[in-house]
Amino acid sequence: MTRLGISVFPDMRPLSEIQEYVALAAHHGFTRVFSSMFSVDGTSEEVLSLFAELNACAHKHGMEVSLDINPECMERLGATPHDLRVFADIKCDILRMDGAYGQDDNLAMLGNPYGMKIEYNASALAPEHIEALVKRGASRDQILACHNFYPQRYTGFRWDKYCEVNRRLQASGVRIGAFAASQAPGTHGVWDAQCGLPTVERLRDYPAELQARILVAGGATEVFFGNAYASEEELEAVHEVLTPVEPHYISDAHRAMVEEISSYLGDGLDFSAQKKVRVEPVYDLTPVEKTILFEYFPHVDMGDSSEWIWRSRGPRSFFANETIAPRRYDGEYFAVGDVVMVNDNYKHYAGEVQVVLKSIENDGTRNLVGRISGGELLMLDVIVDGDIVVFIPSR
Repeated sequence: MTRLGISVFPDMRPLSEIQEYVALAAHHGFTRVFSSMFSVDGTSEEVLSLFAELNACAHKHGMEVSLDINPECMERLGATPHDLRVFADIKCDILRMDGAYGQDDNLAMLGNPYGMKIEYNASALAPEHIEALVKRGASRDQILACHNFYPQRYTGFRWDKYCEVNRRLQASGVRIGAFAASQAPGTHGVWDAQCGLPTVERLRDYPAELQARILVAGGATEVFFGNAYASEEELEAVHEVLTPVEPHYISDAHRAMVEEISSYLGDGLDFSAQKKVRVEPVYDLTPVEKTILFEYFPHVDMGDSSEWIWRSRGPRSFFANETIAPRRYDGEYFAVGDVVMVNDNYKHYAGEVQVVLKSIENDGTRNLVGRISGGELLMLDVIVDGDIVVFIPSR
């Protein structure tokens, strides 16, 4: 399951406020805290004391802490790549490297005797550098990657580059973090951020739960709120939408078919990796249409579909005795993002759910049942063969 985190800024808010936020996030299933050490002023003793308190609070609530550092910060605190004891003394779990250190220093930090994981800047460090570290003896278990957040509007990561970097990082087997922006009023962040703190620029103004789904669909395994404080409604919504749907089956035959699909796909179905897409229902759907679209599990493409549609063909077998009455639709074509269901005018395929990827002709054999629109369309960029897709109704 995706791990969820928050960011906190002890240089901008009192620790008492932050402790309340940490407790609230933990209550809603968040397990990571991100903060920056190099943005906090004070003597080394003051900075270390402050973060020792923050770490203790997070640990009390079952959360890990990732502290962002750079070479100047390390020097100021009396640490070196070969001596990370000051961070161990304050019970730091993860050091996030902002800046360049070099292969030898990276290896030294990864080999620290305290069990601290080292998290690299996924937006800047080329994925092949991580592979080079592994080849030189570093343990993959000690390596994490986390993208930057971007306070300044129009400066965030490109969506296509984000997906590309993550594909390459996934080949290294490391966990990948990324940031979503809270849309709550009055949030704050590093360097007086006023426009949220997302990783991907295109997502900056999207609802938090949509950002989270897109970031995960694009390869993230850990999602943080970049700015603070996310509202309780956002914390709850993100946790809910990223919690996988439990596998459920209509019958033993249904279960057997899912096992067959899993075997057919070679690597099998990963039931924990689900891509959830919000669909706006069109018309007043019949009970069987609602059941097929929103309750059937799992919707999955077998990998042999055309470039025009994504197909979930499983429902047609298990709803073969149901009526999918043709519904009139006057449009000559179905558009990208339309969700259609084959009707009884083509009985052999009736009940099959399809998502239109390129405009197709309306020949009367498909009912329009919903639409994927707006930011949700980005999900279509990252749904690949064998992915489990969960359709959820628009709010």
